Amino acid sequence: MASIHNDISLPVPARDVWDAVRDFGALPQRLVPGFVTACQLEDDARVVTFANGSVAREVLVDCDDARQRLVYAINNERLKHYSASVQVIAEGEARCRMVWIIDMLPNELAPYVQGQTGEAVAAIHRAFPSAAA
Repeated sequence: MASIHNDISLPVPARDVWDAVRDFGALPQRLVPGFVTACQLEDDARVVTFANGSVAREVLVDCDDARQRLVYAINNERLKHYSASVQVIAEGEARCRMVWIIDMLPNELAPYVQGQTGEAVAAIHRAFPSAAA
């Protein structure tokens, strides 16, 4: 099983980043602007449209405010398994880390997903620019 790890350092308080992460239906507005172009809530899931035109239905598995951790899964014909967790960890009052881990099958799709996560990380940095900038 492929595991993709993203450890993202952000120059903003953890509470601000967590507030955006836990806002499950606001990806294009708050977390990954430009990478996700549309997001529609459907029961316990969000239907996400990416900038490249692909669409995924991401099911909310858990949203833990105490641990600032959100887990979601994708089930479709291309992916045998896809589970992702996003956790926000404070690093003092004005900085944090976002740890985003994806476990997936088949392994052959991992390079594509890794490339997409790179674009998502760039969008996250755009969403949370340095307060000093």
